[in-house]
Amino acid sequence: MSQGTADERDNAQVSPSASPPLVRRRFLALLGALPALSVLTAGCSTRRLDGVHLTIATGSTDGVYHVLGSVLADAWAARLGIPRPTVLVTAGSVENVAKLRNREANVAFSQVDSAAEPAPGALPLQALARVHDDYLHVVVRADLPARRLPELRGTRVSIGSPHSGVQLTARRLLAAAGLDPDRDVLAVQLGLNASIEALLARRIDAFFWSGGLPTAGVRRLILSKEVPIRLLDLEDQVTVLRSEYGFYDAGTIPASTYSLGEPVTTLVVRNFLLVPADLREEVAEALTRGLFDSLTDLADANPAARTIGLRSAIGTDPVPLHPGAERFYRSVKKR
Repeated sequence: MSQGTADERDNAQVSPSASPPLVRRRFLALLGALPALSVLTAGCSTRRLDGVHLTIATGSTDGVYHVLGSVLADAWAARLGIPRPTVLVTAGSVENVAKLRNREANVAFSQVDSAAEPAPGALPLQALARVHDDYLHVVVRADLPARRLPELRGTRVSIGSPHSGVQLTARRLLAAAGLDPDRDVLAVQLGLNASIEALLARRIDAFFWSGGLPTAGVRRLILSKEVPIRLLDLEDQVTVLRSEYGFYDAGTIPASTYSLGEPVTTLVVRNFLLVPADLREEVAEALTRGLFDSLTDLADANPAARTIGLRSAIGTDPVPLHPGAERFYRSVKKR
């Protein structure tokens, strides 16, 4: 689950990963049709819909997904003339994708890796938008000798809560470092707050987290000075995962983010707003328009939403954009 608290913001440098040629050509064609704007002009009207009832799968109550999902629920109800969507509290991306495919939800937030997991025969999913990016943190106690991920062998590590995107990504990173998370580390499955508590109590030596910069919980841990920490540099594993999967990005957590003395290279994970592929086009178009009409409210609720823009939103590879969402992005050219 790519979650964070309400005072997170993005400030890392990201280099985009390569896209397959056909998908990339389609992406560039759509990109060329968009104005160089990060938000829509004020006063745009959104088509009102009748008979539409939505359920949004988000994440934990203190996370970015849930904050943004709650604001979207209010905005869509007001702008589309529909009952306020139900906002589900979940474990995160993996559970959200499952709920979409089981038709327990019809809109969901998800990390790119969870959304791209192969699911032969399952309900296909498409994206309304790329919403914000998260940065992988591997937080270790400063008194631990480990400076690189392979050196966590034999340590006690929280790899994220069950059914979360954090855990999926953590397992891939550990494998890229030559570690089996079920044998080579003493893995526990905890969310961010529980991981911090366990680190402070010295029940674990390190934890994985995927979130914005700075993540408030990590910043509070540092400011408390109860247990000095460092972040591991993931450059070697980022290279492996980008080569293997193609949809991850490389980024830097600047030294100034947490005042830890040196920048670290890390994995950047995109977040998408997903819907079933069979969602009616007019509904998908209206939801996408409502998203952009609500950017000010979203950014006020959580700084992560400040990075949502027309040009970045269409970058959902390898998950295709829903045709209704594409119709919205093309319509912006006419404004």
